[in-house]
Amino acid sequence: MNDFVLTSLQYYGAGAAALAALILSLNLGRLWSGRAFLIFVTSSLALIAWGFLDENSEGIGVQNVILLVINCVGVYRYLIAGERGKETTHQGTV
Repeated sequence: MNDFVLTSLQYYGAGAAALAALILSLNLGRLWSGRAFLIFVTSSLALIAWGFLDENSEGIGVQNVILLVINCVGVYRYLIAGERGKETTHQGTV
């Protein structure tokens, strides 16, 4: 495989994961959290491709298959399920 393609997949995956983690850490709300999980999905896909195309990176590929499933749960929870997936909270009076 072309070294440029492998390097691009590797660095895109790392950069996208860092960006998604930053967005989640800012706690900007459901929509932004869902978007962060979409970015995590693209990161996982890039790292899966890199992991299985580069002969010495299979472990990263396997790890990101698992992370892809987790990230898809995040996309479902924050973007697809919407408010239905949100736990209700009770506000008490003081």
